[in-house]
Amino acid sequence: METWVLSSLPVADVMFAFAESNLTGKVIVGILFVGSIYAWSVMVTKFTDLRRARIMSRRFLYAFRKESHPIALYLKRQKFHGSPLYAVYENCCLAVGGELEARGVDPEELFMGGVGAPVQKLNQYQLEAVRNASERTVADQALLLEGNMGILATAVSASPFLGLLGTVWGVMDAFGGMAVKGSATLSAVAPGIAGALLTTVVGLLVALPSAIGYNLLTNRIRELHVQMDNFAQEFVAEVQRAFLHEE
Repeated sequence: METWVLSSLPVADVMFAFAESNLTGKVIVGILFVGSIYAWSVMVTKFTDLRRARIMSRRFLYAFRKESHPIALYLKRQKFHGSPLYAVYENCCLAVGGELEARGVDPEELFMGGVGAPVQKLNQYQLEAVRNASERTVADQALLLEGNMGILATAVSASPFLGLLGTVWGVMDAFGGMAVKGSATLSAVAPGIAGALLTTVVGLLVALPSAIGYNLLTNRIRELHVQMDNFAQEFVAEVQRAFLHEE
């Protein structure tokens, strides 16, 4: 009785299935394993970077809205590294300085004189140049935030099909071996099919976490992108209030 129970227990565990896989199946499992490691490294890195970006952006917005002048933080040389909003702000302040210089005003006089210095005026065309600088910086920062997301998208879409390829190939190989041996018993074909199905399992194990991570990361990137767009509009409005001179 005990011998019958032991003999009826399943023996097709993961290592057994891998051992019974053909060469193609083992190569595909190896590729999926390496891809999984790379996908997890991208997800962990992106989650860390986006968490820092969210925290620093929140701190930057709080500090910016406490000031009465749009370039006050720039004059104080306060830095918020890791915040895409601060990158937009810094480039916009440089654009303001460039437009003042184009009018024959030394930007250092304003920046060194502080917020209380005599306010130089900009016209509507120069304000539009500042707005264009903000839009370019938002687009550049969006590209940086979306870096390596294509790897996750590839893992999500390609892993199941790669696993399916290994399964189909393995099943074909198993049935081909059965035809060569002339044996149609289940014991003859079951090990090969088990090894073939392993590639589909591994493919799904790579694709599912990648899909969840991709959706979560995409949502966070979208939030930061919206924040950058809103801040760019807010900053341009503040510059218009402080510097615009209608001609």
